[in-house]
Amino acid sequence: MAYAPSALALVPFVSVENMLRLVNTVGVETFLTELAGFIEDDFRRWPLFDKTPRVASHSREGVIELMPTADDVSYGFKYVNGHPKNTRTGRQTVTAFGVMAEVETGYPVLITEMTLLTALRTAAMSAVAAKYLAPAEARSMALIGNGAQSEFQALAFKTLIGVDRLRLYDIDHSASLRCARNLSGFGFDVTVCTSPEAAVEGVEIITTATADKQFATILTDNMVASGQHINAVGGDCPGKTELHRDILLRSDIFVEYTPQTRIEGEIQQLRPTHPVTELWQVIAGEAPGRTSAGQTTLFDSVGFAVEDFSALRYVKSLIGRVPAYEMLDLLADPDDPRDLFGMLLRARVELKDLAS
Repeated sequence: MAYAPSALALVPFVSVENMLRLVNTVGVETFLTELAGFIEDDFRRWPLFDKTPRVASHSREGVIELMPTADDVSYGFKYVNGHPKNTRTGRQTVTAFGVMAEVETGYPVLITEMTLLTALRTAAMSAVAAKYLAPAEARSMALIGNGAQSEFQALAFKTLIGVDRLRLYDIDHSASLRCARNLSGFGFDVTVCTSPEAAVEGVEIITTATADKQFATILTDNMVASGQHINAVGGDCPGKTELHRDILLRSDIFVEYTPQTRIEGEIQQLRPTHPVTELWQVIAGEAPGRTSAGQTTLFDSVGFAVEDFSALRYVKSLIGRVPAYEMLDLLADPDDPRDLFGMLLRARVELKDLAS
């Protein structure tokens, strides 16, 4: 066929292969640092974003979600699923892709894989929160749940706030061994523990990142000491929690977007009026974060669309620097914008000419 896409038809696409190239070319630590900077910048202008709880379709096996947001220039959304049983058939628990578009025209300007990118932005978000909420100069962290997110969390905490001592625990001991092996070249002192109680003993930060879709008690009240910071990553949908309610009642709780976290986060266990602070207020200097050494802080992380917007915005900035993308012929662009059918007819004629 003689058809050739115009410039308006083409959209940059970052495949998994190119995302791997992008991250490794930039360097994973640099990628996490720069991504965290984009997140902080967007949280400082939080009131400018359209915000809504993610649109979720729940089933017995998992959840499929759309996460949209926009400022006055760009619109972004992420498609993401969460299916804890997927690992039984060799699949990822979480997969995702994302789109960024111009508000002015509605035309997409980026399509990208977001399975890897979500892991990186979740870790960067955790470390950004810890920057404001963790004990000063914290160096030690327990990682409970050593699945696909664990190494990303560890690297983000080391890169952004200096954590270099890790205590790992997972009900699957081989997962902890894999995590320790993957992190062996990154300057960590790693201890693999045989119980969650052993993992949290004496650390300054506790990160929980388990996958089971159920009300669970990964941490009981007696396991958490005064002054520790808890980064609760795994509770991210209705009916799924990781912390005993008593921990919440004695912690200062920080969230991303309160209406969504009330439904999906650890605070779904509390009354709807229980006080929480949105993290953007802390980053923007409108509310205090950690105020004392003895304060127990909790980042009730469920993931919010503004973080994905930041990640899309960051990747878009990178593709001009690193040739790790391809152009997709995605948008029909007829010679006359009102004559889309004519474009189809011309293609039919060209096909007949090729066949004859």
